[in-house]
Amino acid sequence: MTAFRADVLTLYPELFPGTLGASLAGKALSEGLWALQATQIRDYATDKHRSVDDTPAGGGPGMIMRADILSRAIDDVSPADDRRPRLLMSPRGRPLTQTDVHDLAAGPGAVIVCGRFEGVDQRVIDGRDLQEISIGDYVLAGGEVAACVVLEAIVRLLPGVMGNALSAQTESHEAGLLEHPQYTRPAEWEGRVIPQVLTSGHHGKIAAWQRHQAEALTKERRPDLWAKSSRRDD
Repeated sequence: MTAFRADVLTLYPELFPGTLGASLAGKALSEGLWALQATQIRDYATDKHRSVDDTPAGGGPGMIMRADILSRAIDDVSPADDRRPRLLMSPRGRPLTQTDVHDLAAGPGAVIVCGRFEGVDQRVIDGRDLQEISIGDYVLAGGEVAACVVLEAIVRLLPGVMGNALSAQTESHEAGLLEHPQYTRPAEWEGRVIPQVLTSGHHGKIAAWQRHQAEALTKERRPDLWAKSSRRDD
């Protein structure tokens, strides 16, 4: 039985699996290490035009996804006893973190709602306990690309997906730091050489160099992460 099941509610189910059908995620999908189902929200509309949106109460630009239609779709794919979290991809959501990804990967799956138009009726967000999640401080045309990002981050952490599970432990954000620089052959390229310590065979010195480089990069590029890391070490 597949342990991790993802249901995506969208107006564009043809966008899935998309990139999730390639590389490690696609291989894992074909091997049954996880499951993905994309559901067309318009299938739950009741008028002949299959309308899912209406004008915003109080006026304003754009259109709003209706609570009655979206709730029917959610209830169909995620009944009351479904233990999976319900996520709404939204630019006003809480930023996704690697900790969130680990928590989701350890669970039974996720139900992901892809917003469109100007937004989603707040009543369905509250009534169906949708957790608003953002992948960055910018706005996309819809939540589909963001949903793919979230799922790819999760799937690669599922048991059996990565060839070497240890490789995930040294990546950026795993220890609260950005990853140290990486090198491989040739030993010299355009006059640039691999740092000597990395070819010394001295594992202690290599680890210390990598740690120093990770700290320096984090301090320079992500002072917010560095501040959190420094407080944790105090």
